[in-house]
Amino acid sequence: MATSDDAMEQMFERALEIADSHLEQALRQNAELAPYISVAMIEAAVNQAIEITSPEDVVAMLHDLAGQIEADLEDEDDGEDDGE
Repeated sequence: MATSDDAMEQMFERALEIADSHLEQALRQNAELAPYISVAMIEAAVNQAIEITSPEDVVAMLHDLAGQIEADLEDEDDGEDDGE
């Protein structure tokens, strides 16, 4: 099963690279809209993902992403405490 998980992780990382590349291009080409583009990309991606998979799958992925963001924030907070 680990191989399957590894393959899925590699596919996700490749997809993230592609998405990041397109986002960076959109931001460069439309600097005046930069504050909105990232959020609009999220909404467009969620809408497409729901069409491709299911609302339940998307909600589960978004919960995972939110958990990662919260963990990153906690790590940053812990790092600030160590430096004081």
